[in-house]
Amino acid sequence: MTDDNDRAQARADALLPEEVDAGTDDPLAQADAILADSDARQSDRTDPPGQPVEHRRSEDTVELHPRVDRSEEPRE
Repeated sequence: MTDDNDRAQARADALLPEEVDAGTDDPLAQADAILADSDARQSDRTDPPGQPVEHRRSEDTVELHPRVDRSEEPRE
C-alpha cells in the first residue's frame, strides 16, 4: 500500500458515527472523498469559497492595556 492508500484506509477505519449513519457501500471511497475535500481546503486556505479571509492581529481583537513597569516597586 502507498502512503495515500494507508491514509485513506486509516480514515475509512475511523469514520465518524454520522458518516457511518449516512451509509456507504464503499468506506474506502468515502474516505478518499473526505480526504480529497480536506486536502483541497488545506491547499486553498487563503480564499475559502464564498467567504472573505480576515487577517487580524491580537491588538485588533482585544483591548490592550498600558503596560505597568513594576521593576522599581519595592518588594515585600
